[in-house]
Order: sequence, then structure tokens, then C-alpha cells
Amino acid sequence: MLAESVPRRWAHSQGVGRKAESVAHLLGDDASALVSAAWLHDVGYAPDLVATGMHQLDGARYLRDVAGADALVCRLVANHSCAHIEGRNRGLSEVLASEFPPVEGLATDAITYADMTTTPDGEPVEVERRLAEILSRYGDGDLVAESIREASPLIINSVRVIEAALAER
Repeated sequence: MLAESVPRRWAHSQGVGRKAESVAHLLGDDASALVSAAWLHDVGYAPDLVATGMHQLDGARYLRDVAGADALVCRLVANHSCAHIEGRNRGLSEVLASEFPPVEGLATDAITYADMTTTPDGEPVEVERRLAEILSRYGDGDLVAESIREASPLIINSVRVIEAALAER
């Protein structure tokens, strides 16, 4: 759904999927859900799926309602990379939380790690550079940029949690 309409987003999604595959062993029973969610995390950017303008929610609704995806996969897609902050800033936090309750623990950290250490072209990148790229791409005053700015400490923490878990293994 992304390959032709938004090929750069598809390149990013492929990189995120590969990154999730590299850390999935940390998650035990939730490993396959993480990998699936990582490959699908940005499906809400597909032009035919845009309804609310919040790609996390639009993608999760498609996965739940049309694709019949696993509930954990849908919840990870809906909540990836601190989506609750963007949801609040869009006035969608109650809808997001009621339809797709947040996932606690390592799975949330892992999908954030995979997303926020992958460039738009699907290449590995340090989290700080990724955050700076997002802020630059959207620009000051943009709702997504302001949400990412607010979420940055939480995103960095998630990345550090996964890096520490990898270092322990």
C-alpha cells in the first residue's frame, strides 16, 4: 500500500521491519507481533487510508477493521513512538486509548527503537539525528514536530532501554 504511493515511506518501513527483526529475540512471546507491527507501523500514510490525519490511528483501524490483524499488532501500530502525545495534540487521545489501549513494557520500547533509529530511507541512524531530521522535515509550529519535540525524552529513553537490553545479551 506504500510502495507505489509513498515509496520513501515504504523504504523506511522496510528498514524498521529489519531493525525489529534484529531485536525481536528480546521479546519472547511478543516477538512476532513486534516484527509484524514494525513492518506495518506506517501503513496509515497510504493515501486511501487517511481519515483522521493521525497515521498511527488510521493505520491501526485499517489493520483491525479490514485486515483482521492481531490485537497486539494493532495496538503497537496505534501507539508507536509516543503516539499518545500526538493524539492528545490532535484531540484524539480518548479515541486512541479506548480503541487501542497502550502496550506497556519492552514491546513499546522495541517498536519505538526500531522506528526512531531508522532514517526515512531505511538506513540505521542514531536517535538524536532521527529526531532532528523529523523536526527539520516538519518545521517549527507543525503539530507533528511539536509532538515529537515533546516526546523526544520518552523516545530517547525507549531507545536506551533496548540498547541496554541488547548489551546485556
